Amino acid sequence: MSLSSAPFTIAIIGRPNVGKSTLFNRLVGQKLALVDDQPGVTRDRREGEARLGGLRFRVIDTAGLDEGARGSLTARMQAQTEAAIAAADALFFVIDARAGLTPTDRAFADFARRANKPVVLIANKSEGRHGELGAMESYALGLGDPIQVSAEHGEGMGELYDAVQALMPEQDDRERDDEGADDDPSRPIRVAIVGRPNAGKSTLINRLLGEERMLTSPEAGTTRDSIAVDIDWKGRQFRVFDTAGLRRRSRIDEKLEKLSVADALRAVRFAEVVVLMVDAQQRFEEQDLRIADLVEREGRALVIAVNKWDLMERQPAQVARLRSDVDHWLPQVKGAPVIAVSGLMGEGIDRLMQGIVDAYGVWNRRVSTSTLNRWFEQAIQNNPPPAVSGRRLKLNYITQTKARPPSFVVFCSRADAVPESYLRYLVNGLRETFDLPGTPIRITLREKANPFAHKRKRLS
Repeated sequence: MSLSSAPFTIAIIGRPNVGKSTLFNRLVGQKLALVDDQPGVTRDRREGEARLGGLRFRVIDTAGLDEGARGSLTARMQAQTEAAIAAADALFFVIDARAGLTPTDRAFADFARRANKPVVLIANKSEGRHGELGAMESYALGLGDPIQVSAEHGEGMGELYDAVQALMPEQDDRERDDEGADDDPSRPIRVAIVGRPNAGKSTLINRLLGEERMLTSPEAGTTRDSIAVDIDWKGRQFRVFDTAGLRRRSRIDEKLEKLSVADALRAVRFAEVVVLMVDAQQRFEEQDLRIADLVEREGRALVIAVNKWDLMERQPAQVARLRSDVDHWLPQVKGAPVIAVSGLMGEGIDRLMQGIVDAYGVWNRRVSTSTLNRWFEQAIQNNPPPAVSGRRLKLNYITQTKARPPSFVVFCSRADAVPESYLRYLVNGLRETFDLPGTPIRITLREKANPFAHKRKRLS
């Protein structure tokens, strides 16, 4: 396949066995590069045409950066890597978040900086608690905010999309930081409409467009592909993805439906806001809760649209009861917008679109470190962390590492001993104090280095 249509080139670099080839295969959509647990499988550089959301670019997989004697195979592999860097417009510098930073990572971070090209720091294998901690360590490299991904499982691709989009030449006029992202109406908000089959997703999008763009039918499963449409609402741009209905895995038999569901899940990962469509007559069934939990785990802003509201018998305080039900069943996204709509009749459409804009704004929110720590000190004073095995836990300070979703690091004395219940207390406090309703909130614990540790070793 010719790569002339995608001149922008990114080289994937890093030490051996951090997952560069797995990321390369993920981006090109084929298993072109060999992948194995043994380090050093990739020796030559390999090129392919990458697709990330709607972006196309050229990507180069390289051998793991390592030191070798002049003329040796290792040295020749490094020469191939250096040639790839020279040919690239930007670099993906990949580390293994589970392994944490190594001296080799630090040495080649300096190497990447000397290349004098834009560098995107990627913390691969970030799934799980150990991955989170390793990703936080990577700030020490001085290459900016790490993008936490799992190349193997396809997690974090939406954040990687944003980073690449900012680098692409045609996107230069739209670059901005997280704080200004929700104020820029020129950039479309990416919205995925998800839900169980026949919840009315395509009918809603047709109503937004004002035309029969999506095929609809009383039969469940009419939509199979994730179809993107552009919508202008009051001068605000949206790119909306209609997706296949998500059923329980045990009920998915046909290969085509399995592919459709995979496409829907991919749409969620590339979205910024996810609208969960719930049938007003059969609301909050187990599959609805599973989908909402998936959206929270993917770190996307969530809006719940209760559809077919025109079929409900109107009673006082119905919407308030809906709000209470959502907070009961989905405490992890407490305060998520809940909007009663009728895609068929056009009821509640303006409220839904405003809910999407509001949820997007919360998802982008940042809090200053000084304000955070004033709240943090008060929160600890009001409810001190429990003692574990007779030893008091010391929580030192908190900082926000990124938005989209709001993510925080708490520095403490014993990260593994802080109970989940106390983390929930902190999350709820952050949500209420800083007006973060409905959005996923991430807290990572990191142990503060002990300045006397080296003296203790010397004494022993």
